Amino acid sequence: MWRRCRCWSAIRRGRRAEVIEVEGLTVRFQGLAAVDQVSLSVARGEAVGVVGESGSGKSTLLRATAGLLAPDGGRVMFDGRAVVTAGRQSLADRRARARLMQMVFQDPSTALHPRHTVDRILAEPLVIHGVGEVERRIAAAMAAVGLDASLRFRFPHQLSGGQRQRVAIARALILEPRVLLLDEPTSALDVSVQAEVLNLLDRLRADHGLTLLMVGHDLAVVAHLCTRALVMHRGRAVEELTRADIHGAKARDPYTQALLAAARDPRAAHSAAMSATGGSKAVTSGSAPR
Repeated sequence: MWRRCRCWSAIRRGRRAEVIEVEGLTVRFQGLAAVDQVSLSVARGEAVGVVGESGSGKSTLLRATAGLLAPDGGRVMFDGRAVVTAGRQSLADRRARARLMQMVFQDPSTALHPRHTVDRILAEPLVIHGVGEVERRIAAAMAAVGLDASLRFRFPHQLSGGQRQRVAIARALILEPRVLLLDEPTSALDVSVQAEVLNLLDRLRADHGLTLLMVGHDLAVVAHLCTRALVMHRGRAVEELTRADIHGAKARDPYTQALLAAARDPRAAHSAAMSATGGSKAVTSGSAPR
């Protein structure tokens, strides 16, 4: 089931192989830009983060990249093809995109159907897309995320938080996508479990050639998985940091400096962000996702 990506010809020729290119993406809610002309690119096999406080537009950007929200402007390119553009898209386009990119949501308790067993949760995408070898693929996906086979017929409420998130990751992997879009995948988990899930995602990226785009509010958590991070504030991209920049607390923008200070001292998160923004919280529409 799991195959290492062999599409490295562009890298061998000495240039980046961009798998995702977000170009000038804009998403508005009630006339207000929750995402305002944001651009970013992610190379094949790379893990990139998008960071900002609540209301910065980071999760809206991720959902628009996944095609779950229709953008008002800009586009998302996948291997040089436009896969998300403004306006309605056909069912065939959405199905094709689902085979390329899958999303892991923040809270597995709400992302998994409470009355479906793990077996049914993992089988559903295969049935929808007409993919065969269901038994083998379910077993392989569970093994890949470290879930014991004995959990296959359990319900979500019978699992721990970490196990539920592993089920969500296995469901995202079941169609063998090339990209995982991660919406704060550890924020709903106990601190003791967060590192385990981040290490799992990094191993999956390395072993299977996956490309990862992850949003989060904590620069320290994002730096654990990602080699670089785009900082968003009030719907706009304000700065890009490397992992070394994060570890060395090197930032030019005052808002990014506040986030770095908060990462070093979580108790200072609110006061630092308020100071950097002149005492006003970031504002998006009340109906905009985080």
